[in-house]
Amino acid sequence: MATINFGGVLEDVVTREEFPMEKAREVLKNETIAIIGYGVQGPGQALNLKDNGFNVIIGQRKDSKTWDKAVADGWVPGKTLFEIEEAAQKGTIIQFLLSDAGQISLWPTLKQYLTPGKALYFSHGFGITYKDQTGIIPPADVDVILVAPKGSGTSLRRLFLAGQGLNSSFAIFQDATGKARERVIALGIGVGSGYLFETDFKKEVFSDLTGERGTLMGCIQGIFAAQYETLRRNGHSPSEAFNETVEELTQSLMPLVAENGMDWMYANCSTTAQRGALDWWKKFKDATQPVFDELYASVAAGKEAARSIASNSQADYREKLNEELRELRESEMWQAGAAVRKLRPGK
Repeated sequence: MATINFGGVLEDVVTREEFPMEKAREVLKNETIAIIGYGVQGPGQALNLKDNGFNVIIGQRKDSKTWDKAVADGWVPGKTLFEIEEAAQKGTIIQFLLSDAGQISLWPTLKQYLTPGKALYFSHGFGITYKDQTGIIPPADVDVILVAPKGSGTSLRRLFLAGQGLNSSFAIFQDATGKARERVIALGIGVGSGYLFETDFKKEVFSDLTGERGTLMGCIQGIFAAQYETLRRNGHSPSEAFNETVEELTQSLMPLVAENGMDWMYANCSTTAQRGALDWWKKFKDATQPVFDELYASVAAGKEAARSIASNSQADYREKLNEELRELRESEMWQAGAAVRKLRPGK
Protein backbone atom coordinates (compact mmCIF):
# COMPACT_ATOMS: atom_id res chain seq x y z
CA MET A 1 0.00 0.00 0.00
CA ALA A 2 1.07 3.57 -0.64
CA THR A 3 1.09 5.98 2.30
CA ILE A 4 -0.38 9.36 1.37
CA ASN A 5 -0.51 12.55 3.42
CA PHE A 6 -4.13 13.74 3.57
CA GLY A 7 -4.01 17.18 5.18
CA GLY A 8 -1.45 16.10 7.75
CA VAL A 9 -3.04 12.67 8.37
CA LEU A 10 -1.24 9.69 6.85
CA GLU A 11 -3.42 7.08 5.18
CA ASP A 12 -2.62 3.88 3.31
CA VAL A 13 -4.23 3.57 -0.12
CA VAL A 14 -4.01 1.02 -2.93
CA THR A 15 -3.09 2.42 -6.33
CA ARG A 16 -3.17 0.90 -9.80
CA GLU A 17 0.61 1.15 -9.93
CA GLU A 18 1.15 -1.21 -7.00
CA PHE A 19 -1.81 -3.47 -7.86
CA PRO A 20 -1.96 -3.41 -11.69
CA MET A 21 -4.74 -4.89 -13.77
CA GLU A 22 -2.58 -7.87 -14.70
CA LYS A 23 -2.27 -8.79 -11.03
CA ALA A 24 -6.02 -8.39 -10.53
CA ARG A 25 -6.71 -10.72 -13.46
CA GLU A 26 -4.29 -13.29 -12.05
CA VAL A 27 -5.97 -13.19 -8.63
CA LEU A 28 -9.45 -13.70 -10.14
CA LYS A 29 -8.55 -15.93 -13.11
CA ASN A 30 -10.52 -18.90 -11.76
CA GLU A 31 -13.45 -16.90 -10.43
CA THR A 32 -16.90 -16.38 -11.93
CA ILE A 33 -18.27 -13.00 -10.90
CA ALA A 34 -22.07 -13.10 -10.72
CA ILE A 35 -23.61 -9.64 -10.57
CA ILE A 36 -27.06 -9.73 -9.01
CA GLY A 37 -28.89 -6.53 -9.85
CA TYR A 38 -28.59 -4.41 -12.97
CA GLY A 39 -29.90 -1.07 -11.77
CA VAL A 40 -27.71 1.72 -10.35
CA GLN A 41 -24.25 0.17 -9.80
CA GLY A 42 -24.68 -3.09 -11.71
CA PRO A 43 -24.21 -1.94 -15.31
CA GLY A 44 -21.12 0.17 -14.69
CA GLN A 45 -19.32 -2.41 -12.58
CA ALA A 46 -20.31 -5.33 -14.81
CA LEU A 47 -19.29 -3.69 -18.08
CA ASN A 48 -16.01 -2.40 -16.65
CA LEU A 49 -15.13 -5.84 -15.30
CA LYS A 50 -16.01 -7.48 -18.62
CA ASP A 51 -13.99 -4.94 -20.62
CA ASN A 52 -11.05 -5.50 -18.25
CA GLY A 53 -11.05 -9.21 -19.07
CA PHE A 54 -12.81 -10.80 -16.09
CA ASN A 55 -15.35 -13.63 -16.23
CA VAL A 56 -18.66 -11.91 -15.52
CA ILE A 57 -22.28 -13.07 -15.63
CA ILE A 58 -25.50 -11.21 -14.79
CA GLY A 59 -28.41 -12.40 -12.67
CA GLN A 60 -31.75 -10.72 -13.35
CA ARG A 61 -35.44 -11.50 -13.54
CA LYS A 62 -36.71 -12.21 -17.03
CA ASP A 63 -39.42 -9.98 -18.48
CA SER A 64 -38.11 -6.98 -16.53
CA LYS A 65 -36.79 -3.64 -17.75
CA THR A 66 -33.40 -4.41 -16.27
CA TRP A 67 -33.26 -7.76 -18.11
CA ASP A 68 -33.95 -5.89 -21.35
CA LYS A 69 -31.31 -3.30 -20.46
CA ALA A 70 -28.75 -6.06 -19.89
CA VAL A 71 -29.56 -7.57 -23.30
CA ALA A 72 -29.21 -4.13 -24.90
CA ASP A 73 -25.80 -3.79 -23.23
CA GLY A 74 -24.60 -6.99 -24.88
CA TRP A 75 -25.21 -9.65 -22.23
CA VAL A 76 -26.41 -12.90 -23.86
CA PRO A 77 -29.26 -14.93 -22.31
CA GLY A 78 -28.08 -18.43 -21.45
CA LYS A 79 -24.40 -17.48 -21.80
CA THR A 80 -23.71 -14.38 -19.70
CA LEU A 81 -27.26 -13.48 -18.58
CA PHE A 82 -29.29 -15.77 -16.34
CA GLU A 83 -32.15 -15.82 -13.89
CA ILE A 84 -30.96 -14.75 -10.44
CA GLU A 85 -30.88 -18.23 -8.93
CA GLU A 86 -28.85 -19.74 -11.77
CA ALA A 87 -26.35 -16.88 -11.76
CA ALA A 88 -25.95 -17.14 -7.98
CA GLN A 89 -25.33 -20.86 -8.28
CA LYS A 90 -22.70 -20.39 -10.99
CA GLY A 91 -20.90 -17.49 -9.33
CA THR A 92 -17.91 -17.94 -7.04
CA ILE A 93 -18.09 -14.22 -6.24
CA ILE A 94 -21.63 -12.86 -5.87
CA GLN A 95 -21.87 -9.09 -6.23
CA PHE A 96 -25.10 -8.22 -4.42
CA LEU A 97 -25.97 -4.92 -6.12
CA LEU A 98 -29.71 -4.68 -5.65
CA SER A 99 -31.20 -1.73 -3.77
CA ASP A 100 -31.21 -2.02 0.02
CA ALA A 101 -34.91 -2.93 -0.05
CA GLY A 102 -34.27 -5.39 -2.88
CA GLN A 103 -31.48 -7.07 -0.92
CA ILE A 104 -33.77 -7.58 2.06
CA SER A 105 -36.44 -9.14 -0.16
CA LEU A 106 -34.07 -11.46 -2.04
CA TRP A 107 -31.85 -12.49 0.88
CA PRO A 108 -33.79 -15.68 1.84
CA THR A 109 -33.33 -16.88 -1.74
CA LEU A 110 -29.74 -15.78 -2.26
CA LYS A 111 -28.29 -17.19 0.96
CA GLN A 112 -29.00 -20.73 -0.25
CA TYR A 113 -26.31 -20.29 -2.90
CA LEU A 114 -23.59 -19.03 -0.54
CA THR A 115 -21.68 -22.29 -0.37
CA PRO A 116 -18.30 -22.55 1.42
CA GLY A 117 -15.46 -20.60 -0.15
CA LYS A 118 -17.58 -18.17 -2.13
CA ALA A 119 -17.39 -14.41 -1.69
CA LEU A 120 -20.36 -12.13 -1.03
CA TYR A 121 -19.64 -8.63 -2.34
CA PHE A 122 -21.48 -5.41 -1.52
CA SER A 123 -21.08 -1.82 -2.70
CA HIS A 124 -22.85 -0.45 0.37
CA GLY A 125 -22.53 -1.39 4.04
CA PHE A 126 -26.26 -1.03 4.74
CA GLY A 127 -27.40 -4.66 4.73
CA ILE A 128 -24.62 -5.93 6.99
CA THR A 129 -24.39 -2.94 9.35
CA TYR A 130 -28.12 -2.85 10.03
CA LYS A 131 -28.48 -6.64 10.05
CA ASP A 132 -30.92 -6.50 12.97
CA GLN A 133 -33.29 -4.65 10.66
CA THR A 134 -32.40 -6.29 7.33
CA GLY A 135 -31.93 -9.90 8.42
CA ILE A 136 -28.83 -10.19 6.21
CA ILE A 137 -26.48 -12.43 8.18
CA PRO A 138 -24.03 -14.33 5.93
CA PRO A 139 -22.83 -17.85 6.73
CA ALA A 140 -19.46 -18.06 8.47
CA ASP A 141 -17.69 -19.94 5.66
CA VAL A 142 -17.84 -17.26 2.94
CA ASP A 143 -15.83 -14.08 2.44
CA VAL A 144 -17.87 -10.90 2.93
CA ILE A 145 -16.31 -7.91 1.19
CA LEU A 146 -17.14 -4.43 -0.07
CA VAL A 147 -16.05 -2.06 -2.82
CA ALA A 148 -17.94 1.24 -2.80
CA PRO A 149 -17.21 3.56 -5.74
CA LYS A 150 -17.55 7.19 -4.66
CA GLY A 151 -20.13 8.04 -7.29
CA SER A 152 -22.91 6.62 -9.41
CA GLY A 153 -22.55 3.61 -11.66
CA THR A 154 -23.04 5.96 -14.60
CA SER A 155 -20.06 8.06 -13.50
CA LEU A 156 -17.97 4.92 -12.94
CA ARG A 157 -18.64 3.81 -16.52
CA ARG A 158 -18.13 7.25 -18.08
CA LEU A 159 -14.79 7.75 -16.34
CA PHE A 160 -13.70 4.24 -17.34
CA LEU A 161 -14.49 4.92 -20.99
CA ALA A 162 -12.53 8.17 -20.70
CA GLY A 163 -9.50 6.27 -19.42
CA GLN A 164 -9.93 7.59 -15.88
CA GLY A 165 -11.09 6.15 -12.58
CA LEU A 166 -13.49 6.81 -9.72
CA ASN A 167 -12.05 6.49 -6.22
CA SER A 168 -13.52 3.69 -4.12
CA SER A 169 -13.45 2.47 -0.54
CA PHE A 170 -13.01 -1.20 0.29
CA ALA A 171 -13.72 -3.25 3.38
CA ILE A 172 -13.56 -6.81 4.69
CA PHE A 173 -16.28 -7.91 7.05
CA GLN A 174 -15.41 -11.60 7.05
CA ASP A 175 -12.33 -13.45 5.74
CA ALA A 176 -13.28 -17.11 5.67
CA THR A 177 -10.85 -18.22 2.97
CA GLY A 178 -7.74 -16.21 3.75
CA LYS A 179 -8.12 -14.68 0.26
CA ALA A 180 -10.63 -11.93 1.05
CA ARG A 181 -8.12 -9.09 0.89
CA GLU A 182 -6.63 -9.94 -2.48
CA ARG A 183 -10.08 -10.74 -3.81
CA VAL A 184 -11.57 -7.40 -2.77
CA ILE A 185 -8.62 -5.31 -4.01
CA ALA A 186 -8.59 -7.15 -7.35
CA LEU A 187 -12.32 -6.48 -7.72
CA GLY A 188 -11.83 -2.83 -6.80
CA ILE A 189 -9.20 -2.45 -9.50
CA GLY A 190 -11.34 -4.45 -11.94
CA VAL A 191 -14.43 -2.26 -11.60
CA GLY A 192 -12.39 0.81 -12.51
CA SER A 193 -11.31 2.43 -9.25
CA GLY A 194 -8.79 5.25 -9.46
CA TYR A 195 -7.43 4.30 -6.06
CA LEU A 196 -8.80 2.35 -3.10
CA PHE A 197 -8.91 3.41 0.54
CA GLU A 198 -9.72 1.03 3.38
CA THR A 199 -12.69 1.39 5.70
CA ASP A 200 -15.17 -0.95 7.38
CA PHE A 201 -18.82 -1.68 6.62
CA LYS A 202 -20.13 0.53 9.44
CA LYS A 203 -18.01 3.55 8.56
CA GLU A 204 -18.88 3.19 4.88
CA VAL A 205 -22.62 3.28 5.48
CA PHE A 206 -22.42 6.00 8.14
CA SER A 207 -20.41 8.28 5.82
CA ASP A 208 -22.52 7.36 2.81
CA LEU A 209 -25.89 8.06 4.41
CA THR A 210 -24.56 11.29 5.90
CA GLY A 211 -23.15 12.40 2.54
CA GLU A 212 -26.30 11.59 0.57
CA ARG A 213 -28.47 13.50 3.00
CA GLY A 214 -25.84 16.21 3.33
CA THR A 215 -23.57 17.93 0.82
CA LEU A 216 -24.02 15.40 -1.99
CA MET A 217 -27.79 15.76 -2.38
CA GLY A 218 -30.03 16.83 0.50
CA CYS A 219 -28.08 19.81 1.82
CA ILE A 220 -27.09 21.10 -1.61
CA GLN A 221 -30.71 21.09 -2.81
CA GLY A 222 -31.75 22.90 0.37
CA ILE A 223 -29.06 25.55 -0.08
CA PHE A 224 -29.93 25.97 -3.76
CA ALA A 225 -33.61 26.42 -2.91
CA ALA A 226 -32.91 28.94 -0.12
CA GLN A 227 -30.62 31.18 -2.18
CA TYR A 228 -32.88 30.99 -5.25
CA GLU A 229 -35.90 31.97 -3.16
CA THR A 230 -34.04 34.93 -1.63
CA LEU A 231 -33.00 36.22 -5.04
CA ARG A 232 -36.51 35.81 -6.48
CA ARG A 233 -38.12 37.56 -3.48
CA ASN A 234 -35.80 40.49 -4.12
CA GLY A 235 -36.82 40.93 -7.74
CA HIS A 236 -34.27 38.87 -9.64
CA SER A 237 -35.49 36.96 -12.70
CA PRO A 238 -35.64 33.13 -12.73
CA SER A 239 -32.78 33.06 -15.25
CA GLU A 240 -30.55 35.31 -13.14
CA ALA A 241 -31.43 33.51 -9.90
CA PHE A 242 -30.71 30.07 -11.38
CA ASN A 243 -27.47 31.13 -13.04
CA GLU A 244 -26.13 32.71 -9.86
CA THR A 245 -27.29 29.81 -7.69
CA VAL A 246 -26.65 26.65 -9.73
CA GLU A 247 -25.26 27.18 -13.21
CA GLU A 248 -22.10 29.09 -12.30
CA LEU A 249 -21.35 26.66 -9.48
CA THR A 250 -21.80 23.44 -11.46
CA GLN A 251 -20.49 24.56 -14.83
CA SER A 252 -17.64 26.89 -13.87
CA LEU A 253 -16.53 26.70 -10.26
CA MET A 254 -16.91 23.07 -9.17
CA PRO A 255 -14.77 21.74 -12.04
CA LEU A 256 -12.03 24.12 -10.88
CA VAL A 257 -12.43 22.97 -7.27
CA ALA A 258 -12.24 19.34 -8.44
CA GLU A 259 -9.04 20.06 -10.38
CA ASN A 260 -7.22 22.35 -7.96
CA GLY A 261 -9.03 22.70 -4.62
CA MET A 262 -11.15 25.40 -3.00
CA ASP A 263 -8.09 27.35 -1.89
CA TRP A 264 -6.90 27.61 -5.50
CA MET A 265 -10.33 28.78 -6.64
CA TYR A 266 -10.42 31.45 -3.92
CA ALA A 267 -6.95 32.63 -4.99
CA ASN A 268 -7.99 32.87 -8.63
CA CYS A 269 -11.31 34.72 -8.38
CA SER A 270 -11.95 38.44 -8.08
CA THR A 271 -10.84 40.21 -4.90
CA THR A 272 -14.48 41.08 -4.15
CA ALA A 273 -15.49 37.42 -4.42
CA GLN A 274 -12.50 36.39 -2.29
CA ARG A 275 -13.40 38.79 0.50
CA GLY A 276 -17.05 37.78 0.54
CA ALA A 277 -16.34 34.05 0.48
CA LEU A 278 -13.75 34.30 3.26
CA ASP A 279 -16.06 36.45 5.40
CA TRP A 280 -19.12 34.22 5.03
CA TRP A 281 -18.01 30.57 4.85
CA LYS A 282 -17.58 30.20 8.61
CA LYS A 283 -21.06 31.62 9.22
CA PHE A 284 -22.51 28.94 6.96
CA LYS A 285 -20.44 26.29 8.74
CA ASP A 286 -21.65 27.46 12.15
CA ALA A 287 -25.25 27.50 10.92
CA THR A 288 -25.15 23.99 9.43
CA GLN A 289 -22.83 22.16 11.89
CA PRO A 290 -25.68 21.36 14.33
CA VAL A 291 -27.74 19.95 11.45
CA PHE A 292 -24.88 17.69 10.34
CA ASP A 293 -24.29 16.53 13.93
CA GLU A 294 -28.00 15.72 14.24
CA LEU A 295 -27.91 13.90 10.90
CA TYR A 296 -24.89 11.77 11.82
CA ALA A 297 -26.45 10.85 15.18
CA SER A 298 -29.61 9.75 13.36
CA VAL A 299 -27.57 7.60 10.97
CA ALA A 300 -25.54 6.04 13.80
CA ALA A 301 -28.67 5.26 15.80
CA GLY A 302 -30.20 3.38 12.88
CA LYS A 303 -33.09 5.82 12.51
CA GLU A 304 -32.29 6.66 8.89
CA ALA A 305 -32.04 2.97 8.04
CA ALA A 306 -35.38 2.24 9.71
CA ARG A 307 -37.06 5.09 7.85
CA SER A 308 -35.61 3.95 4.52
CA ILE A 309 -36.64 0.33 5.04
CA ALA A 310 -40.17 1.27 6.14
CA SER A 311 -40.66 3.73 3.30
CA ASN A 312 -39.09 1.66 0.52
CA SER A 313 -41.04 -1.44 1.51
CA GLN A 314 -44.46 0.17 1.05
CA ALA A 315 -46.50 -1.07 -1.90
CA ASP A 316 -47.10 2.48 -3.14
CA TYR A 317 -43.51 3.65 -2.59
CA ARG A 318 -42.80 4.17 -6.28
CA GLU A 319 -45.91 6.32 -6.73
CA LYS A 320 -45.03 8.47 -3.70
CA LEU A 321 -41.44 8.79 -4.90
CA ASN A 322 -42.55 9.90 -8.35
CA GLU A 323 -44.79 12.54 -6.79
CA GLU A 324 -41.93 13.92 -4.69
CA LEU A 325 -39.65 13.97 -7.71
CA ARG A 326 -42.38 15.65 -9.77
CA GLU A 327 -42.61 18.40 -7.15
CA LEU A 328 -38.86 19.00 -7.49
CA ARG A 329 -38.89 18.80 -11.27
CA GLU A 330 -41.81 21.22 -11.63
CA SER A 331 -40.49 23.78 -9.16
CA GLU A 332 -39.67 27.11 -10.75
CA MET A 333 -35.98 26.73 -9.99
CA TRP A 334 -35.55 23.45 -11.86
CA GLN A 335 -37.89 24.51 -14.66
CA ALA A 336 -35.59 27.51 -15.06
CA GLY A 337 -32.68 25.08 -14.99
CA ALA A 338 -34.16 23.01 -17.82
CA ALA A 339 -34.46 26.17 -19.91
CA VAL A 340 -30.89 27.23 -19.09
CA ARG A 341 -29.47 23.83 -20.04
CA LYS A 342 -31.14 24.03 -23.47
CA LEU A 343 -29.35 27.32 -24.07
CA ARG A 344 -25.88 25.91 -23.44
CA PRO A 345 -23.69 25.87 -26.58
CA GLY A 346 -23.90 22.56 -28.38
CA LYS A 347 -27.33 21.68 -27.06
